[in-house]
Amino acid sequence: MNRYKSNIKKNDKVKIITGKDSGKIGKVIKVDRDKGRVLVENINIIKRHTKPTAQNRQGGIIETEAPIHFSNVMLMCNKCIKPVRIKMLKLDDGKKTRVCRKCDEQIDA
Repeated sequence: MNRYKSNIKKNDKVKIITGKDSGKIGKVIKVDRDKGRVLVENINIIKRHTKPTAQNRQGGIIETEAPIHFSNVMLMCNKCIKPVRIKMLKLDDGKKTRVCRKCDEQIDA
């Protein structure tokens, strides 16, 4: 029941800061908060050798994305076009929003 606290959500633009894909930018497809991992589009591509099955009649080598730990990615700000840390800001109506620490731009629209 370990739930990791992450500021990264689905459809966020992130930059990979460590590992074999360091420096690449991609969009988050899926976030697994229980394991603390994110699945990023076209990042951490692995080759899986599969046998033919009912769903996959062909079989062979299939390339798919593998999840990476969320500490290895950093959220990209749309205004400063840089990887940034964020702070949480409470709005007047009581909602919380994510804000860039460098330029104070709201990340959640």
